[in-house]
Amino acid sequence: MVNLEELKKEASQILEEGKVKYIIGFQRSSNGLLPVPAFIKNPEDVEKLVWDPTCVYNLTLFLQDEKRKKAEEKEPDERPVGIVVKGCDSRAINVLLQEEFIKRDDVYVLGISCENTGVLDEKKLAKKLKGKKAKKVEFGAKDDFVITTEDGKIKIAAQEVLSERCLECKAHFPVVYDVLIGEKTKRNVENPFKSLEKIESLPPEERWKFWKEQIDKCIRCYACRSVCPMCYCDECVADTINFVVTPDTPAEEKAQKIKWLEKSPVSSENFVYHFVRAIHLAGRCIDCGECERVCPLDIPIRFLNKKLEKEAKELFDYDVGFDPDKPSLVSSFKDDDPEDFIR
Repeated sequence: MVNLEELKKEASQILEEGKVKYIIGFQRSSNGLLPVPAFIKNPEDVEKLVWDPTCVYNLTLFLQDEKRKKAEEKEPDERPVGIVVKGCDSRAINVLLQEEFIKRDDVYVLGISCENTGVLDEKKLAKKLKGKKAKKVEFGAKDDFVITTEDGKIKIAAQEVLSERCLECKAHFPVVYDVLIGEKTKRNVENPFKSLEKIESLPPEERWKFWKEQIDKCIRCYACRSVCPMCYCDECVADTINFVVTPDTPAEEKAQKIKWLEKSPVSSENFVYHFVRAIHLAGRCIDCGECERVCPLDIPIRFLNKKLEKEAKELFDYDVGFDPDKPSLVSSFKDDDPEDFIR
């Protein structure tokens, strides 16, 4: 079992020694079950750090803010940022390294192993508790979670309330780290794409109906994009903010800055947005599941990205985020590529 005190000790030490500017981790929220991101600069504040099954967020998202902030400073602090990561989060760091968005010296990685469990799905837990409110969730001695409610403590098998991405996870411990907290335990996953089987088994007409019903619900709030550590473009092709067309805008400028789709949440525009985003994440999505978790309409966005992850594996034998020195999927080329799938 992961020892929280070990994490606090390591965090305190690197802050005291000045190895990092600050540490991005998790701290208890003043409202609700899930924690909130913590940005710790002082060694005495490491007591705020928490680690339990509710630490669902992918904190690598905040590396985008750090890079932008650093670019604006005249004399930036060149020390790395400390960051707490799970296995899936560490793969995001590798992709960012692969794409040279960050350098290895920019981050001091405090890796935490999920060991034999992972993080919970709050909706699954709520359904399991049948109206009872969970006040606290802890890792149990075995492969279970200890839930504290107003009626006391109960144990629930982790498999029953784990996030779907954890059930199909291929990285139960960080693949890149400076310090590892916990053990390098491996859980055998028979089929990392099992969640796709039901929708893949549907005939094309049924699949189209399913996706139309889901995509039509989209209100284009862009929460999925905002929470994604891989969506770091200064301006999104689906949501241009720096190009305003007025009656005085010259034709040449309009031609140079094309407006690819409308912002109105109608079916055709929603499809373009989600499909473009999925294609842009092909070979880059590390299946942290944050996009689906934050969606206010419960659109199963993860299916799109998971399907492309499966295609990358089956067609190109490509696994995302395990090797920062390996070429990205779109920049890879093999002379012996059979190209049988091209139609």
